[in-house]
Amino acid sequence: MLRRTIALGFVTLLAMGPAARLAAPQAGPVLFEGALVVAGDLSAPIVNSAFLVEDGTIRRVGRRGEVQAPAGAGRVDLAGKVVMPALINAHGHPGFQRGLTFSRDNYTRDTYLDDLYRAAYFGVRVVLSQGIDAGDLAFEIRRDRQRAGASAARLLTAGRGIGAPNAGPGAAAFQGIAYEVTTPETGRAAVRELAARNVDVVKIWVDDRGGRAVRLAPPVYRAIIDESHRRGLKVNAHVFYHDDAVDLVEAGIDGLAHLVRDREMDGPLVASIVRRGVYVMPNLSGSERGTHAGLPPWFEEPGLGALLRDTVSAPVVARMRAAFTSREPAAAAAARERYAVLQRSLRRLSAAGARIILGSDTGLEDHVFGHAEQRELEAMVDAGMTPAQVVAAATSRTAEYLGLRDMGAIVPGRRADFLVLGANPLDDIRHTRRIEAVYFDGRRLDRSAIRARVHPGE
Repeated sequence: MLRRTIALGFVTLLAMGPAARLAAPQAGPVLFEGALVVAGDLSAPIVNSAFLVEDGTIRRVGRRGEVQAPAGAGRVDLAGKVVMPALINAHGHPGFQRGLTFSRDNYTRDTYLDDLYRAAYFGVRVVLSQGIDAGDLAFEIRRDRQRAGASAARLLTAGRGIGAPNAGPGAAAFQGIAYEVTTPETGRAAVRELAARNVDVVKIWVDDRGGRAVRLAPPVYRAIIDESHRRGLKVNAHVFYHDDAVDLVEAGIDGLAHLVRDREMDGPLVASIVRRGVYVMPNLSGSERGTHAGLPPWFEEPGLGALLRDTVSAPVVARMRAAFTSREPAAAAAARERYAVLQRSLRRLSAAGARIILGSDTGLEDHVFGHAEQRELEAMVDAGMTPAQVVAAATSRTAEYLGLRDMGAIVPGRRADFLVLGANPLDDIRHTRRIEAVYFDGRRLDRSAIRARVHPGE
């Protein structure tokens, strides 16, 4: 149990619903002492650390006894605990699942916020919604989530993505959202509209979506990339085919929202990704689900299982369970072969020093916010990355890509967004699930209130 050694200041309750409550904020600086700090930037962990937080920002970090606190500062004893930065997810789709239903009708403020609260419960500080935000809702929520003190995950959005006709996002709930473009000029016009809405990135779909559409033509996506860069916007590509990835990288794409899936990424493509500084989201955890014809170990793992049961209803958990136990062994075997291709590609990218970031396509049906991100970390390690590399990928490196210069690491000048864990994730990445507290902007979240909001009554 965490022990607060001071009396806290007055309680501030934010008027955002029953789960939007943070623990009472400390009126003034607070010194957190005794934890092992995993900074999230591949630097050596700090044993028996001390770090000073003031106005939601980390001011100083060092060893216990070396960091001096101002007179009257509060103190939090974290002896025996581990601190790491909160997670940042560069690929999510909030707002479409409510209980057992997954539809456009669910896309309401309450459902959307539930996903952001659910993400926070699992330790996710930021979610980038990639390309299926029609209308004003996401932009309104983004505006609200920007302020310090919000206890849901902060939202970034790409607004509406861009693709060829009928080549946008796959689920039926997403149909009709993407811009459908066929010429360089219509692609540029879509970018201009998105820029006017101040989107955080531009999302494009490039492949033929399993044969249901034509691919986005290279002259069109080159125009989209050029127009976006003229306006200071990065472009993420949903990609499937190796050949498309080769040309996208040459065209100046900033991020790949998936690994290539028709074959293993070859040496020249990997080298080009590294040389041009393209960021890659492995997006493994969704594909990994199909590899099991029985319950996977992570489904029964106590920490992750408890977090899931805390945040979704029993019928959803039962449906997830049934999806594994009813899958035909032959289908699972075929999925394992396809999945091994992704793992080999990620292993190559990691060995070459590519910029790998956290992106898990969270929010697809039964691919639950928070839960999917936590599973993605384990999948990245299973594919050959070290736990330290994965922690950095999921925190400081994703912050770097998204331009969040004040987030993503336990270093002076960054926001005090961190997890308090019961064990060291550098020993076992699954320890990121052993969450004992979550702090956003230096304030401890009331996770019991979040659980009460997002978990419907049985």
